[in-house]
Amino acid sequence: MALGEGGGGGGGSRLRRQLESGGFVAGEYVKQLSQQSDGDRDLQEHRQRIQALSEETAQSLKRNVYQNYRQFIETAREISYLESEMYQLSHILTEQKGIMEAVTQALLLQADRDDPALGPSDPFLPLSGKEAAGGGEEGRQRTLTTLLEKVEGCRDLLPESPGKYLVYNGELLEYDADHMAQIQRVHAFLMNDCLLVATALPNRRGAYRYDALYPLDGLAVVNVKDNPPMKDMFKLLMFPESRIFQAENAKIKKEWLEVLEETKRNRALSEKRRLEQEALPRPAPTPPESTNPFEEEDEEEEEEPSAEEEAVDLSLEWIQELPEDLDVCIAQRDFEGAVDLLDKLNEYLADKPVSQPVKELRAKVDERVRQLTDVLVFELSPDRSLRGGPRATRRAVSQLIRLGQSTKACELFLKNRAAAVHTAIRQLRIEGATLLYIHKLCHVFFTSLLETAREFETDFAGNNGCYSAFVVWARSSMRMFVDAFSKQVFDSKESLSTAAECVKVAKEHCKQLSEIGLDLTFIIHALLVKDIKGALQSYKDIIIEATKHRNSEEMWRRMNLMTPEALGKLREEMRSCGVGNFDQYTGDDCWVNLSYTVVAFTKQTMAFLEEALKLYFPELHMVLLESLVEIILVAVQHVDYSLRCEQDPEKKAFIRQNASFLYETVLPVVEKRFEEGVGKPAKQLQDLRNASRLMRVNPESTTSVV
Repeated sequence: MALGEGGGGGGGSRLRRQLESGGFVAGEYVKQLSQQSDGDRDLQEHRQRIQALSEETAQSLKRNVYQNYRQFIETAREISYLESEMYQLSHILTEQKGIMEAVTQALLLQADRDDPALGPSDPFLPLSGKEAAGGGEEGRQRTLTTLLEKVEGCRDLLPESPGKYLVYNGELLEYDADHMAQIQRVHAFLMNDCLLVATALPNRRGAYRYDALYPLDGLAVVNVKDNPPMKDMFKLLMFPESRIFQAENAKIKKEWLEVLEETKRNRALSEKRRLEQEALPRPAPTPPESTNPFEEEDEEEEEEPSAEEEAVDLSLEWIQELPEDLDVCIAQRDFEGAVDLLDKLNEYLADKPVSQPVKELRAKVDERVRQLTDVLVFELSPDRSLRGGPRATRRAVSQLIRLGQSTKACELFLKNRAAAVHTAIRQLRIEGATLLYIHKLCHVFFTSLLETAREFETDFAGNNGCYSAFVVWARSSMRMFVDAFSKQVFDSKESLSTAAECVKVAKEHCKQLSEIGLDLTFIIHALLVKDIKGALQSYKDIIIEATKHRNSEEMWRRMNLMTPEALGKLREEMRSCGVGNFDQYTGDDCWVNLSYTVVAFTKQTMAFLEEALKLYFPELHMVLLESLVEIILVAVQHVDYSLRCEQDPEKKAFIRQNASFLYETVLPVVEKRFEEGVGKPAKQLQDLRNASRLMRVNPESTTSVV
């Protein structure tokens, strides 16, 4: 391929086709390129074409990613849902299998009771355990004691009890649940009520160290689908952690899954039988006869509540499996299912007396409620992803409210949204144009505030006590917004017109909150009043300094605008300022019978008033009025001084003409515009105009207006 070919669209297409071809070999391509190149310049040009093609490909890939970003998110969410459903399906299938095996075992037990000659047999005991089974319960406990003597640190954790025995044990490999990396080799001991995990001691064959102990009541077993090279694995779920183990082969894995489910089921059946035995009424011992007639009444009163206590039936299957079902729901993040189970239990026990079995059941359930609450609290913590908007928190908030934790749900929801708003404001790019940045800032903040308010109203519709917390949160969020707003608008010393436009934008966005009955305008006024006062005073000082500078160079000459276009432009400017009779001050050709200083002062003062009125709210009334009076006094004092000091009759007449324009035209316009913008007249401006009338009556007086 010749390097001298054009680097335009045709050369780029040929290069792209060559690089995309299936038989492209980089080494051969570079070798051929080196042979055909005429020098360093050709190689540099070819390198630039390849670099441009690389950048074009990267941009195309980025566009495709952006276009499909929402689909990627939805696909990931669907995959997560499918994975959860597969876990639930696996658990349901395992439960169905367990029910079938329980029915089979119940039939076998019934057959054993009918034929006492048949002794008990446990197919899941290890060989040593089966041999000990011939000796009854004592032999099985002796086997357990012998094996556990090899495990350091478990003697105190497993006190000897007559009903505890070893069911199954064996070697397993543990893997990391996140990265599927091998961690260690362990030995698992399954008892009839718990699972003990121990790690091998180095340099001591057959000796182990205690690692963990899990009660079967809070343990869930999940089969892990084979995904070579990861195979023969199963997962143990015990809130808030999970562990993955690998068996030696598929047969041993199957034995572990079956023996775990069987032992859990036997445990549940034994617990059910125990509760049934406790629920049976016990015959009271016959007391000796007594001649006291009141004793019988007392005994009847004492027996009645005990009979009521024994009337609570906790042998129902769903109650027996409730703790385990709650663990499974929490592990699978089925929060709604867990709360439904709790509601079902509370409804069942609502009108039942509090007996000892009920207290024990409540203790188990309360532990699961604490675990569920911790998970829901973590779901709402700001450390979690803040994407998805306020609706992403609805699931956790609604379940916390159902658990009776509405205050905590409100607090966590508002903290989550505060972190989201803060992050959104911090991620905004600071544009060169202040007004553009303020538009983006207001859109992000007030949209987030509106969405949060609507979601809050949806989630906490029946909790009126939480609304005060939302108002407090909205005020603190508004303070955060005003900090970012002031830093960009006022701290950067923007012009008063820019500041007025920015404040106007913020007020318009703030009015959107009235759709949901929330008015925060007074809050934004209170937070901005200090900065706006500073801006008004700063701009007032600039106008005063500029006016004094023009006054110092004043020659009291008519303005010559040179061209009709310039004169027409000045007419439009004065008309926009509210001066409707400006034509009477224009002369022949392009002359204006006013001083440049007075005209400039008029335009600058009216511009200041217009921008200040955009910023106006009642707290700024006196600041604006005092600033106007100070600005006007500078011009009034200068005209007063010039009239008293000028000796030339012509110039004195010209000064009087400028004074007449200032007093009879400009001051009434300022006073009228101020009253229109504020809604009430300004006494200070009226007094200032009356004082100027005194000066016009006696222009030769040496008394100053001030």
